[in-house]
Amino acid sequence: MVDLRSDGENLWQLLFELSKVLFFLYCFLISITLMGAAFKASGKEFAGTLMRTTANPFVGLVIGIVVTSIIQSSSTTTTIIVTMVGSGALPLVAAVPMVMGANIGTTVTNTIVSFGYAGRKAEFERSFGASIVHDMFNIYATLIFFPLEIYTGIILNSATFIANIIEGAGGFKFSSPLKIILNPVAKPIINFVDNHWILLIIAFIGLFISMSGIVRNMKGIVMEKIEVVMNQYLFRNVAISILFGIFFTSLVQSSSITTSIIIPLVGAGVLTIDQIYPYTLGANIGTTITALLAVLALDIGKEAAMTVALCHLIFNIFGIAVFLPLKRLPIATSKAIASFVSRSKKHFLSFLIIYVLLHVVPIILAKL
Repeated sequence: MVDLRSDGENLWQLLFELSKVLFFLYCFLISITLMGAAFKASGKEFAGTLMRTTANPFVGLVIGIVVTSIIQSSSTTTTIIVTMVGSGALPLVAAVPMVMGANIGTTVTNTIVSFGYAGRKAEFERSFGASIVHDMFNIYATLIFFPLEIYTGIILNSATFIANIIEGAGGFKFSSPLKIILNPVAKPIINFVDNHWILLIIAFIGLFISMSGIVRNMKGIVMEKIEVVMNQYLFRNVAISILFGIFFTSLVQSSSITTSIIIPLVGAGVLTIDQIYPYTLGANIGTTITALLAVLALDIGKEAAMTVALCHLIFNIFGIAVFLPLKRLPIATSKAIASFVSRSKKHFLSFLIIYVLLHVVPIILAKL
């Protein structure tokens, strides 16, 4: 006999969880609106200082790596970048390297998850290799497209071309219906807080809380059965794995989560690095949705904001176009590093020191 009461309780629980996601999504969009107003009010002096700071593309790349390494969300980092560009506080040219750096910085969580297997050699080697294959893709893609972008502007030019097509089709001409929902809350806050720095602090706090709420609640909704579905249906071919990586990351808005949950499956031998590699590429695409959504909440600079959001998407598409056919390179590199690190505690400690330095040295270099 079907327990109708149980089914009803589950339905109400699901609706409650979805309502919380919608609430945090609303808070996210309010935070973007406040942030845009704060950057706009900060004036030319702040914009000029930031432009001089990020004039060096390498410094922009480092900022993207460091910030995302700290907050562990390339979605949040890119959303901030998009808002700054849309508000005129950051030039487009400086934003592209920062977006590339955000891709690299978001992979720290995966590696930390794999450390849980450090006492079991075989499991640790498999899980550690799976954790850094995402790093290898992002690093190799940046090694190729960072210098290409500096000398040719291939990513920015491609994004500008697509943004112009969207604009020509009326994509930036309409008045966003979101404004009808957001303005009753956002406008009173903007009018009440006359200090743009305080407004910016409020916006940042709201952004982090809302992103955390979205991730936490979406994770609770979709995670219960996700491992079974992944194992049985989603890693049978490359196309399905990529599409699932895109879809799942779009839902939970965290490539750190979507890539971290598969580490135990690889460690247990249920999946292989080769199987999960396309999924991690899809996760990189899925994490760009947040920035594209943020564009809708901006009052000004939609064209520039859309362009930098598209830069994030195009960078990942270009990377996949190169390193899906050449997947043996990042996969083989990951396996080789994992084999080395898992040999002894000495090797593991050596890697750990290098790994920490990779996230500390950029901060030092950025200040020079």
